[in-house]
Amino acid sequence: MDERRRYYLTTAIAYPNNRPGLHTLYEVIGADVIARWHRMSGDHTRFLTGTDEHSVNIQQRAQELGLDTRAFVDDMVALFKEAEDALAISPDRFIRTSDPDHRRASQEMVRRAYANGDIYLGTYEGWYCPNEGFRSAADLEIGADGVTRCPNHLEVDLLWLRERNWFFRLSAYGDRLLEHFDADPGWVQPEYRRNEMLAFIRQGLEDISISRETFRWGIPFPIREDGSDAVLDDGSADPDAGVIYVWFDALINYITGAGFPDDLESFERWWPADLHVIGKDINRFHTVVWPAMLLSTGLPLPQKVWVHGFLSLRGERMSKSRGNFLDPLDVVRKFGSDGARYVTLREVPFDRDADVSWDSFVRRYNADLANDFGNLLNRTLTMTARYLAGERTAPVPSGPLGAAWPALLDRYQASLQGCLLHEALAALWEFVGDANRFVETEQPWVLAKAAKGGDGAAEEHLRATLGDLLEVCRLVSLAAAPYMPNVAAGAATQLGVDYPYGPDGNGGPPLSDLLRWGAVPAGGQVGAPEPLFPRLETEAIA
Repeated sequence: MDERRRYYLTTAIAYPNNRPGLHTLYEVIGADVIARWHRMSGDHTRFLTGTDEHSVNIQQRAQELGLDTRAFVDDMVALFKEAEDALAISPDRFIRTSDPDHRRASQEMVRRAYANGDIYLGTYEGWYCPNEGFRSAADLEIGADGVTRCPNHLEVDLLWLRERNWFFRLSAYGDRLLEHFDADPGWVQPEYRRNEMLAFIRQGLEDISISRETFRWGIPFPIREDGSDAVLDDGSADPDAGVIYVWFDALINYITGAGFPDDLESFERWWPADLHVIGKDINRFHTVVWPAMLLSTGLPLPQKVWVHGFLSLRGERMSKSRGNFLDPLDVVRKFGSDGARYVTLREVPFDRDADVSWDSFVRRYNADLANDFGNLLNRTLTMTARYLAGERTAPVPSGPLGAAWPALLDRYQASLQGCLLHEALAALWEFVGDANRFVETEQPWVLAKAAKGGDGAAEEHLRATLGDLLEVCRLVSLAAAPYMPNVAAGAATQLGVDYPYGPDGNGGPPLSDLLRWGAVPAGGQVGAPEPLFPRLETEAIA
């Protein structure tokens, strides 16, 4: 048995009704950074992401293209995996809600909630959003065209439905949810997202429909109207029982990915999840509906839910249906995998909405990567080769950079632990700025000239100065490895030090051991400098 601390995190799963946009994968990039940081810290980490495949709009889109629904979904999922591979996303499992074990998990959750008295038959009449599901009248708004719209999908026409459905007794869990919010104030973050859900719960909860009877692309509902099992001995299901409503099915993926119900030993190890990373538009499903489902079935609640905002382009929310989104493959082609990860998470705060553009990405890439860090690494290696014959000298423990590092590292780690991924990068690049100013203050070229003239004190100062700069480059590239894993390995080679972590961040000693100032003994030679971040021209990107 692996005795390391375990850490399980998930993202929301995406609708594969079109190729993914960068805004779709934003949270996956962020979650991948968190997963890598935990792996490199020595935690036994499980990272789950994937696709939500049973929505009405999936079937409608396939029909529009004249394709079999499963064949269409397989093609779309391949595009998601291609984009995630390009962005160096390394999940431990990419789950699909069409996976057989997820079908079994969803049906088992329905059976447990039914046995607890929380599922009953009723008739639903109201608006249905193909992208999101049933919406109450209070949640809808009138569009500019005078038509009733779902606020999260203004471009999608709502359907008026009347169906006999199974309902989940969400109304029975309002008090228990409030108790949980009070007992664990930090379980939904940021705090203002927590407060939104508290206000929603206090208004009173309505029971929700969890089945569809006129729809076949989904997981078969496992119970007939008379309460008998609708799943037959050969594994097939009674089609008259309908299918599980997509949102009830989708939320269950988090426990499927932990082993439920097939591998209970694995499930007991990994559940509850340490972190769900989700978007603000699905906060209600994850912090009201999902915990109520878990309470109904006697399962523990996740430890923390982090709610991020939206990316917008020229002030308008990015959307595949609107066509105003950035293709992640285009972003990777221009900035490289690591550059794309960096600019996305540096330009977009992980706790709120942000407007981005090609120009803002190029400016950030050039300023932070090409100019600040790339130039620091290049000039440090060049001066070490020229003035010290490439010898990797030791840093000074008591110098200004060494004295500043411990407090800055604390800020970096606290920001990562708090899911403020942009603030963690800001702290590191603050240190890069300090190092660049240190170069101008100490002027190694002047020290080298004096040392060449026989000044022993200048030579000692030169060796210490370049030792400090080499150490800054080592520490920054290593601390940034969860964001830029390929750059971290490349920088280590140029700096003449080992990079002990695998492609997904596993292996090697705890990261904290290597992030101490002076943790790696001096000696050996640095490698030849090679530009890690070629400067980009804005016009070329546009």
